[in-house]
Amino acid sequence: MKEKFEIDSNSNVLFVTDQCNNHCVMCCQPPKKKDDFDYYFKKNVALIKSAPKETKVVCITGGEPTLAGERFFELVRMVREELPDTDIQILSNGRSFADHDFAHQLKMAGGDKVFIGVPLHSDYVGDHDKIAGAKGAFNETMLGLYNLADEGIAIELRVVINKLNYMRLPQMAEFIFKNLYFVSWVAWMGMEDTGYATSNANHVWVEPIEYINHLCKAVEILEGWDIPATIFNIPLCLLPIDYHQYATQSISDWKTKYLNICDSCVLKEKCCGLFATSKKTYLGLKPYVQNI
Repeated sequence: MKEKFEIDSNSNVLFVTDQCNNHCVMCCQPPKKKDDFDYYFKKNVALIKSAPKETKVVCITGGEPTLAGERFFELVRMVREELPDTDIQILSNGRSFADHDFAHQLKMAGGDKVFIGVPLHSDYVGDHDKIAGAKGAFNETMLGLYNLADEGIAIELRVVINKLNYMRLPQMAEFIFKNLYFVSWVAWMGMEDTGYATSNANHVWVEPIEYINHLCKAVEILEGWDIPATIFNIPLCLLPIDYHQYATQSISDWKTKYLNICDSCVLKEKCCGLFATSKKTYLGLKPYVQNI
């Protein structure tokens, strides 16, 4: 956790808690059962008070930040008051927003410069709950998404690609168009190999070269229905050239790394790189030696 915010950084984070009501099988930061709300709240207040007024974006995350209840809303209100021009990104599993009043409180606290990233693990309830490690997670997340949309809160739908869902990426795209057409965009995300992703590697790990075709088809489907798509955490050399336009600089600046072979790549500055925290690197990495 940073001790101060930087104006242009993509990792200005308010970490609310290590607790979570999901136990995702590929979670990069496994939850802990401890009462840490007061500890992190004090650190977060100090961060907000000292933040430059020009800070572009602040991310509120955990664990599951909404478990902090009123202290969660207090942090949102404090960011909005101290940093009125700063975007507030919230990373949440969405389940708390199954309570419509909870979604309404977020809208009242954060105003129009709030967007929320919510994971969808599958279009099938059984698979979603299995990946989330929590029975009933799918239904609560879906209801939460509808309540957030009803409040006019921008939603980034996140799909972390793993062995349990990669074969159904095109079907998930169809499901999103038919049932979640209101989302602002969909982020298809490569997995970070740490935490539960490492301990459950035999069940969840899949290489991008195995799922790229499914991913590209899913992106095509969404684009066909005018739902913006982005690709996170996958180096450009593993994507077909026509899909480079969807890739973004997604990995937090403090945990981005490049391999020695990347030094000769002409696209290095445009590439998201790799997770410095991952135990393994992707197969098939190769430098571009001339501009495309």
